[in-house]
Amino acid sequence: MAAELGITRAGEGLDGIVWDILGQTYKPVQLSEASFAFDTMFPPGTFVPPHFHPDQDEFIRVLEGDFDLWLEGEELKASAGDLIRMPMGSKHGIFNRSAANTRALFWVAPSRRLFDLFVQIDKLKDPAEVVRIAADYNIHFLPPPS
Repeated sequence: MAAELGITRAGEGLDGIVWDILGQTYKPVQLSEASFAFDTMFPPGTFVPPHFHPDQDEFIRVLEGDFDLWLEGEELKASAGDLIRMPMGSKHGIFNRSAANTRALFWVAPSRRLFDLFVQIDKLKDPAEVVRIAADYNIHFLPPPS
């Protein structure tokens, strides 16, 4: 897939796409073989548990609010304006533990099949099923701490 010339308007997803991923809102804003970007809204109390992408670098620009992060075992906080960098293979978890929404722009490079994964898990309510499907797309969640 080649990058497309044009503008994705503020607040919109490509072709009007909006995904509900376990209570978070994801809107794809750019897709090519080289990269995939999506605008997100994390309501208070939502999160992506620790996981890793063996073959994708991932970046997050926090636009509004705060994220609590787990990066390779270290607890960190990122606020509006910060850029989070997660090289391929790095273990990371993303949490909104605040009382307000957190909005961020995520992107991965290369895109691989992350767009297709989001199509598959849109509106699924069972986190265990999301974890099972994600493994088929080479996104691997870590077991909960004992």
